[in-house]
Amino acid sequence: MPDHAWRFVRAGGFDQVAIDTADDLRHLAELDQKLWVALACPVKGNELDDRTLALVDRDHDGRIRAPDLIAAIAWIDDKLTDLSAVLASKDALALDGIADPTIQSSARHILESSGQGGFSHITVADTAKAREVLDAQPFNGDGVVPPSAAADPDVAQAMQDALDTVGGRADRSGEQGLNGEDVEGFWAALTAYEAWWRKAEEDEDEVVPLGDQTAPAVEAFATVKAKIDDFFTRCDLAAFDPRAGAHLAGAEAEWGEMAGRTLAPSDEDIRRFPLSAIAPGANLPLAEGLNPAWQAPVASFVAHAVAPLLGDRTELDPGTWTDLKQRFAAYEAWLADKAGAEVEPLGIERVRALLASEHRLAIEELVAQDEARKPEADALEDVDRTARYHRDLFTLAHNFVSFRTFYRPDQKAMFQAGVLYLDGRSCDLVLRVEDVAKHSATAGQSYAYLAYCACTRLATGETMHVVAAFTDGDDDFLAVGRNGLLYDRDGKDWDATIVKVVQQPISIRQAFWTPYKRLAAFLSEQAEAYAAAQDKAASAKLTAGATAQSTELKSATAGGATPPAAAAPPTAAATAFDIGKFAGIFAAVGLAFGFVVSAATMLVTGFLSLRMWQMPLALAGVVLLISGPSMLLAAFKLHRRNLAPLLDANGWAINTRARINIPFGASLTAVAELPAGASRELSDPYADRKRPWWLLWVLLAVVCLLAFAWDLLPAGLDRVTSLLDAAPMEATPSEQLGPE
Repeated sequence: MPDHAWRFVRAGGFDQVAIDTADDLRHLAELDQKLWVALACPVKGNELDDRTLALVDRDHDGRIRAPDLIAAIAWIDDKLTDLSAVLASKDALALDGIADPTIQSSARHILESSGQGGFSHITVADTAKAREVLDAQPFNGDGVVPPSAAADPDVAQAMQDALDTVGGRADRSGEQGLNGEDVEGFWAALTAYEAWWRKAEEDEDEVVPLGDQTAPAVEAFATVKAKIDDFFTRCDLAAFDPRAGAHLAGAEAEWGEMAGRTLAPSDEDIRRFPLSAIAPGANLPLAEGLNPAWQAPVASFVAHAVAPLLGDRTELDPGTWTDLKQRFAAYEAWLADKAGAEVEPLGIERVRALLASEHRLAIEELVAQDEARKPEADALEDVDRTARYHRDLFTLAHNFVSFRTFYRPDQKAMFQAGVLYLDGRSCDLVLRVEDVAKHSATAGQSYAYLAYCACTRLATGETMHVVAAFTDGDDDFLAVGRNGLLYDRDGKDWDATIVKVVQQPISIRQAFWTPYKRLAAFLSEQAEAYAAAQDKAASAKLTAGATAQSTELKSATAGGATPPAAAAPPTAAATAFDIGKFAGIFAAVGLAFGFVVSAATMLVTGFLSLRMWQMPLALAGVVLLISGPSMLLAAFKLHRRNLAPLLDANGWAINTRARINIPFGASLTAVAELPAGASRELSDPYADRKRPWWLLWVLLAVVCLLAFAWDLLPAGLDRVTSLLDAAPMEATPSEQLGPE
């Protein structure tokens, strides 16, 4: 037998666990997670307090999972005298209801500090205000101290040096500060850098032969080192085999290719050539005969390295080059062993000054003062957590383990952002969206008509994106660019503009009229296209005629002839009449008209041949034949409409199919209706001219009556004939008088 008897309710086409008691909450860990509606949800983007959700998120990865919720319930159950208190989801937490004495004492201290010593309840607002006060203090118990906490400006500057080099972390106040690990790491870097620098000073002649000028000398040396090695290697190869000399100096084809274009010393093709002419046993010239692309780097090398160490030289032989490389090898090795490089921007003098000071001890004392307030901060954290769990945890369970609030008309789920008013409708299924393109790629699988809106509040400059599901009405006027108004959960109004639409059927009623609307739109487009074509053709003919007459008039005037009094249109004699073409067109038009009339006659004759009770069925069959496929397709898609893809696209992990069927969809989108008891004035002085459509219905009724009468006429005639045959014949007046 199970330890706990669960109760399930049916909503959205699936079974949802009913969480009604404290025991239901306690035993959620025992409930098979396959029966949970959701297995994970994001901390951000919901209408439940972000701070509460962040506290439930134990590993701080931005997502709440089933184990996080179970752990939160177990935690609050241990802190309260009665877990049933969370079922009311009230903000005010009774102090007597707190079982943990430390948390209860801290709660009383918070109230006393805020001047509410006699109060018996504490709220989330009270704990939030206490947290703000603590966080704003230099020592707030998080173990992180910003430079502003130091009274001595020299100590504050040392802390700032540490932040600028090795970095720090955010204090609760929002400032960047240091904790114990940061201080230790900074002084370790200072010590390592000073020891590395001292090694060069102890072997100065070997490591830094040029003193302060060694660094620029080595930099200039490193720039040309590979190229000089390349030059002497090529010369050695030329000495090894004279045939290689011409090839090592550069292929003749390369010179020929460059000869035909404008060259510059920075040209990359020139840089690839050797430093100087290749010859067996050649020395490297340092002034004349150098590759133009390398003249400046070689000149810097001579000025910073060759001249200070070797004196004035016009060329460099292989042996001297080898000795020079050895002179800089110690410096290069020392440079490779650099330690504490992160504090190098401070300079060796500042590094040694910090190491010689007492600033480290002063900073560590500040960190210790901050850590001394950790118990107070932790107690405040526990009070805040208790108050928030007391208010929000039951609501979270009803939006995670089940979607009970979503399927209740008087409540809203934590993922519903507000109500969107647009196109004479109000939409309740509105979700916040971070990335419209990314969300729409997944949300389209919900088979719901979705309108993505960019929302702004001009008063504050705030912006956000939402997606609204239209689940009733039609989509005739839903398009990108349409404006509406969003009221968020706090009652704030946002200007909303549609930026993207994902089209899906909205209702069966819309699907019924869709074929007729498409036909009307097609006919309207064709009529407009035909009218535009005719207008264009008429304008072209008129322009051509006017141009021809103007040309004729100019020609006549130029030839000395008297211009006609008025221009006359071309006569029939001026234009040849193609009787064969006209006859063909007339025959084609007549054939088409005859076909249409014949088809219409057959339809009317067939309709009139039906009995009266069959006529409405025939009309209904025609309507069903036209609208049936559209309605059937819409019904299939509406049956598949569900909430899961909408939430999955926002980072949820929905564990079931949360259906949005037609009745429930109608409750999520309200179409404008006149209020009950409202009066209506139907006379509109600016109304469109009414067309007598009622005459069509009267005509249809008359046709049906005539058909019914025609159907009864043969039987009536037979009855009259039988009556006449049965009646006795009376004598005519002539027969009564007899023969004359």
